Amino acid sequence: MEFMTYILVQRLGLLLIMAFLMTRISSFRSLLDREMDTRTVILHAVIYGLFGIAGTISGIVIENGKIVSQFIFFPVQGNQLVVSSSLVAIVIAGLLGGPIVGMGAGFIAGIHLLYLGGLGNTAGCIVNILTGLLVGMTARFFSNDRVISPLKALFIGIFPPILQMGILLIFNPHDDFIKAAVDQISLPLVFSNSVAIAIFTAMIAAAINEQEREAALESRRALMIAEDALPHLKKESPFEMAQGIAELLFKRLKVAAVSVSNREQVLAYVGLGADHHKPGDPLQTRLSYEVIQTGILKVAYSQDEICCQHEKCPLQAAIIVPVLESNKTSKLIKLYFRKSQHIRSVEIVLAQGLGKLLTNQLAVVQSEKLQTLIRDAELRNLEAQINPHFLFNTLHLIATLFRSDPEKARHITVQLGSFMRFNLRLASTSLVELEKECEHLQSYIEIIQARFFGRITICFSPLHECKEALIPPSTLQPLVENSVNHGLEHVMEGGKIEIEIRQTEGKVQVAVRDNGSGFSEKSLALAGHSPVNSKRGGGTGLYNVNQRLIGMLGEQSRLRIRNLPSGGSEIYFEIPNNHLGRKAT
Repeated sequence: MEFMTYILVQRLGLLLIMAFLMTRISSFRSLLDREMDTRTVILHAVIYGLFGIAGTISGIVIENGKIVSQFIFFPVQGNQLVVSSSLVAIVIAGLLGGPIVGMGAGFIAGIHLLYLGGLGNTAGCIVNILTGLLVGMTARFFSNDRVISPLKALFIGIFPPILQMGILLIFNPHDDFIKAAVDQISLPLVFSNSVAIAIFTAMIAAAINEQEREAALESRRALMIAEDALPHLKKESPFEMAQGIAELLFKRLKVAAVSVSNREQVLAYVGLGADHHKPGDPLQTRLSYEVIQTGILKVAYSQDEICCQHEKCPLQAAIIVPVLESNKTSKLIKLYFRKSQHIRSVEIVLAQGLGKLLTNQLAVVQSEKLQTLIRDAELRNLEAQINPHFLFNTLHLIATLFRSDPEKARHITVQLGSFMRFNLRLASTSLVELEKECEHLQSYIEIIQARFFGRITICFSPLHECKEALIPPSTLQPLVENSVNHGLEHVMEGGKIEIEIRQTEGKVQVAVRDNGSGFSEKSLALAGHSPVNSKRGGGTGLYNVNQRLIGMLGEQSRLRIRNLPSGGSEIYFEIPNNHLGRKAT
């Protein structure tokens, strides 16, 4: 019995090697993924049936309690018993493919047993078919498992050999040789078959983990490449963008060369064959134009499909990847290989993933550019607004002063000219130095104090330490204007406005306070957050300023508005004190 166990385990080792090779077949995954169709069922039933026949061939022949043959290639005599390992293949077929695949494999292996003859050949044929059916039906209870666990497989593998022994005894109830043979082979068969089935399921799990680990690594690599490609996709020059993408892909992927093209010509090329594959070359291959038209990845498996006329070109295969823009192929990425054998399914899947990721990244970049243009246009529109009431009132003041105080009239005219020139530059400027903004405010203050002489006093002393800090233009003047037109609207004398600028911890704090009537509860809730209807100026000043501050410097620079306990109101905000920041030109 020990020797027979050793022989059966040795034979099953050979079968397990064959089974391991089967797990490397890509179509084998269709059973694991439950992708069952007629072709798959027939194919795997035949494969496992042949696997069962191999188990029979590697079995042994018993005669009078002795092993007379350790391989079975030809029919056996009527007084001999075939001890086969075919049930291992049938159980695996049923576990993975269900009852139809299991029965099909059992039928093929059973017919082979019937052909070999000998004692119990009919029982062996029936057992193979029944095992495929019963195990396939049992596998439905584990349909939620990707692969049945080895422990469950070990338990299931115990029963088919027992069923075989039972049917042998049913078909030959009075045969002493069969009874002795059952005593001799039952334990070795149960042990070897169940262990082999458990090992095979463990091998399947290991193969799947390996494939999924490899897929995870490739996905991670594709994501990292797409992330690193983002700075290149943001470049304005298509040639610089293409060169950056080509160098990145050539560095990260195991390819012979990389090219990036638009719909007409090559924009960049890196790698082998750079002596004759050059930027500016027109697209030549039929596959390239097919990819442009369909937006579907294509593979060139021969040098003829690449259409390179150079005699010593080292490139023989390529993957052509589309990059879409507005649902239309705008760019092609070609990954070149020395030989077509270097293009595996992994490379194709990776190329498809890269194409989709780069398409999405390009869409994000285009969306960001569009949003920037829209926001910039909105801010330009807000910044270019000039209050007509202020202009008319100032001109009226100047006309009046020309009769009573010509010198002051000339001074106010100069200040108005300076104020207007600053406003006219708003449409071409996003940020200005705080010093320039203070000069603009000073012009406005002198005009206002001339208009409301004796009624309003404005206190303002620019802070020279932070004069290079950047601020959206026309930020301070609307805040002072709000105090003049609204906070101090009903104040006939003693009106006071204070503009305070101070530096603290890398920031510049600006506050505008007045001793006027303050904000109503309703206005305080809306001020700066939405345009407020007003009889004077449309009530958009604070809203415009707040939009510019948030849009240019971020949410942390938004306006903060409150009523003061002593009366009046305060509007304050913070801007970064970084004179090395971006300057608009």
